[in-house]
Amino acid sequence: MIRIAIADDHKLFAKGIQSLLEEEEDFLVCGTFTNGEELMNYLTFNKVNVVLTDMNMPNMDGLAVISAMKKKHPRTRVIVISMYDDESIFKKCQKLGASAYILKDADPDELIYTIKEVLDGSHVMSFQKVLQQNKDDYVDDAFKVKFKLSKRELQILIMIKNGKINREIAEELHLSQLTVESHRKKINSKLGVSSALELVKKAMEMNF
Repeated sequence: MIRIAIADDHKLFAKGIQSLLEEEEDFLVCGTFTNGEELMNYLTFNKVNVVLTDMNMPNMDGLAVISAMKKKHPRTRVIVISMYDDESIFKKCQKLGASAYILKDADPDELIYTIKEVLDGSHVMSFQKVLQQNKDDYVDDAFKVKFKLSKRELQILIMIKNGKINREIAEELHLSQLTVESHRKKINSKLGVSSALELVKKAMEMNF
């Protein structure tokens, strides 16, 4: 079981993240906290695998959380969830030891995959990857509704249709090949196909 703690002073957002994560069988949200100080007090007596932290919080902000975590709990991974697609902030978080940086308006599955990547050591921390989280959808929302494909899955599906292999997709999207393969399996399941040929055929039928 992956134990997760969330620090964000926007309680509604934090509860939304908690609900999202707890849909995953192997995720357990141990607590949500309104600032870094509450989080660090909790971690004095409780262990977690991953901390998700906002940047702007009272008493103890996200940068202070990253710094404190690296000193007191170096094995616990810290993922920043921020509203800022600012490279200078990204680099500060990276320098202090954050394991990943996610934008608050990214697709929900981006966070789930990032947590899993961080824990298995395959996450690629790149500012270009952060910027891609803000890009507009590649196709009409009708496909998202009909097939329940995420923004990232649609993006990968289009790249597969255009003849790109997993390695090329991983390099372009700053993902690990393992993550691309996981996305492909989910896409196959959602579209009801079982081979690469069937997947490309289905993508062409969708005409995007």
